[in-house]
Amino acid sequence: QRFRCAQCGKTYTEPHEKPLEGMTTPQDKALLAMRLLVEGNSIRSIERTTELHRDTILRLLVLVGEKCEKLMGRVIVNVPVNDVQCDEIWGYVYKKEAHKLPTEANEEGIGDAYCFVAIERRTKLVLNFALGRRSQATTDAFIEGLPAATSRQQFQISTDGFQPYISAVTTTLSDRCDFAQLVKVYAQAPEEERRRYSPPDVTHAEKVPIMGSPDPAKICTSHVERQNLTIRMCMGRLTRLTNAFSKKWDNLWAAYCLHFAYYNFCRVHQTLRVTPAMEAGITVRVWNLNDLLTA
Repeated sequence: QRFRCAQCGKTYTEPHEKPLEGMTTPQDKALLAMRLLVEGNSIRSIERTTELHRDTILRLLVLVGEKCEKLMGRVIVNVPVNDVQCDEIWGYVYKKEAHKLPTEANEEGIGDAYCFVAIERRTKLVLNFALGRRSQATTDAFIEGLPAATSRQQFQISTDGFQPYISAVTTTLSDRCDFAQLVKVYAQAPEEERRRYSPPDVTHAEKVPIMGSPDPAKICTSHVERQNLTIRMCMGRLTRLTNAFSKKWDNLWAAYCLHFAYYNFCRVHQTLRVTPAMEAGITVRVWNLNDLLTA
């Protein structure tokens, strides 16, 4: 409520609690909005449910995303790992790459946005992730984050056949890992089927050792590819064939940070029956969303 001084005419409001670094949103509503975000709801559906303005929800997303990014960088350090898998998941910002105008060809904040993800096979812990183009520069930045996240004990890393992984891994992780790629060979689709939405069929996969002595039985990317399905199910802006895509790069990055922090610390994995962070020995209990806000 606003008040006006009868003598000087100055207007003012009663004091507000600001638990979220300057935001006057009540914490219970903020937690509800976060809960709906990590369960895959769109911004406008959260607006209708919580009666918060969509701009407030997006500001809350960016604020929580920054907290989650710092939390992941501070806590996931020197983790013992045995088997790491890496993959990329496609998304886009504002419009798809093929729909960009000639004047937008050089704008990096519009178009394809690939998220590189590394998980530990046994604990399902997301060790590192990076957002950018599907390029050598993004691959290098992504792999350069793994030495700090993993301990110096020897482990095996498996990727798909994306060529930039070879130089990135052999340059950055040559002192601690065995490296192999699983190269999938696709069938040549008939002319009438090339316009369909689904990709062509995989005829076979070749296991290609690149560095060290990788165990052929562990050369696999199935677990991280299953993680990609979890991402698309739990992030409304990555659900295919909808209009819930990201309009700004910062919002997409914040959504990824929130998702991976929630996945690591708050969500109980169905097969593990604990969170990935508990399985990896990082925490001893299941966190809640309020812990992510105050961490």
